[in-house]
Amino acid sequence: MAKQCYGYVYILKSNRNGTYYIGSTQDLEKRLERHNNGFVKATRNIRPLTIAFYQKYETIKEAKQIEYKLKPLKSRKIIEQIITEGCIKVKPTRP
Repeated sequence: MAKQCYGYVYILKSNRNGTYYIGSTQDLEKRLERHNNGFVKATRNIRPLTIAFYQKYETIKEAKQIEYKLKPLKSRKIIEQIITEGCIKVKPTRP
């Protein structure tokens, strides 16, 4: 039987300047570690980072679809609303 590989959409918050970063992964702890160790170019200059929010999906494909829908919005208001409400209301694309 194959192991279920969930996906996560996460929002990181910079402890340095309060900016947010949206991403997706299958392993939250490992991904946060990579961000904080400077392996991710987009967040290298805003470290340290903490996880402000995450939401679990059945597959990494679904999580990536949500990430790609959220990233272009680049709205602090929308990101903070997601964190406050504890829920991403965007749905993944269905084939």
